[in-house]
Amino acid sequence: MNSLDLPGRPEETRVVVAMSGGVDSSVVAGLLAREGYDVVGVTLQLYDHGAAVHRAGACCAGQDIDDARRVAETLGIPHYVLDYERRFRDAVINPFAESYAAGETPIPCVACNQTVKFADLLQTARDLGAAALATGHYIRSRAQGAHRALYRPVDADRDQSYFLFATTQEQVDYVRFPLGGMSKPEVRQAAEEMGLSIAAKADSQDICFVPQGRYSDVIAKLRPEAAEAGDIVHIDGRVLGRHEGIVRYTIGQRRGIGVATGDPLYVVHLDAARARVVVGPREALETRRVFLRDVNWLGDGALAELPAEGMELFAKVRSTRPPKPARLHADARGVWVDLVDGEAGVAPGQACALYTDDGNEARVLGGGFIDRSERGVEAEAMLARLASMPAA
Repeated sequence: MNSLDLPGRPEETRVVVAMSGGVDSSVVAGLLAREGYDVVGVTLQLYDHGAAVHRAGACCAGQDIDDARRVAETLGIPHYVLDYERRFRDAVINPFAESYAAGETPIPCVACNQTVKFADLLQTARDLGAAALATGHYIRSRAQGAHRALYRPVDADRDQSYFLFATTQEQVDYVRFPLGGMSKPEVRQAAEEMGLSIAAKADSQDICFVPQGRYSDVIAKLRPEAAEAGDIVHIDGRVLGRHEGIVRYTIGQRRGIGVATGDPLYVVHLDAARARVVVGPREALETRRVFLRDVNWLGDGALAELPAEGMELFAKVRSTRPPKPARLHADARGVWVDLVDGEAGVAPGQACALYTDDGNEARVLGGGFIDRSERGVEAEAMLARLASMPAA
């Protein structure tokens, strides 16, 4: 075995590295090349916004492709650029816009990992005769019986497990994450020692395919109906004002709503069918239960085998918040998670990642996308009454 838990010596083992042009994936390529692996770098061209491809904080576009190419030259490894623009548009950008137009809060990074990176690119790696696909994600994997399991990384501040909950067991068995045991400072130091020009390059941020971070502009162009004006309605039924498109709002938002009543107001619901933004007090955001769709289970046994009282675990419903105590249920009605301490600002379309515990050694048990949620009894009753009222 070698450092990637693959049979054979490194020099006899081909590994495809997904090179985004950033410091993380570049260091992965460098580490594996230094160990003697037969490394092949592959960069995906996912979109083209003209001048926007050179903006700071972007990824998978013009400048990043050039950076990946230079890193490959420095390391002395072959490098290929694959045009995945159409696939990325169909699998990530269009569904993202459709989800927002429906009043959801989607996470395109999860969809990208699901479809483009860990499905299409994975198949390309197999076609190239690679024993594994390696990426620069901060997450760990190790052998678990006949398969491999995912675990949170050493560097909790860089934990990307929330965005990888949808990785299937087949993909987990094939993909490797060499940075899971390293911190970001250690990665940058390694890049400097390798003489890589991108050692101090800023990390990518926001949504990669949105120029200047204005996602509402992209969605309004692809789904004009999401930019249609409508009413801002209090959860108690009062019409408080008008808005210029539900796409400009997210569940839990407080600032920039555009109306005031003297009391703090939050966006508590987006009614896409009636183009209504529903606002209310903070307590109307409190969520105790979320129902999941498109569930990916990486735990032991099958979901159908869960006990009637459910399974105690930890759930993470926001990328910036730690996993919290929860209980997972599954039966003929579907899959749902009870959040022991509750959570505020939960929106349909968001991810719910599941873990064994809240520590850095926590195993990733999979997760799903939030289809709907249940608030407190009073808030649920008020939303039901509002739904039955005719639009103004």
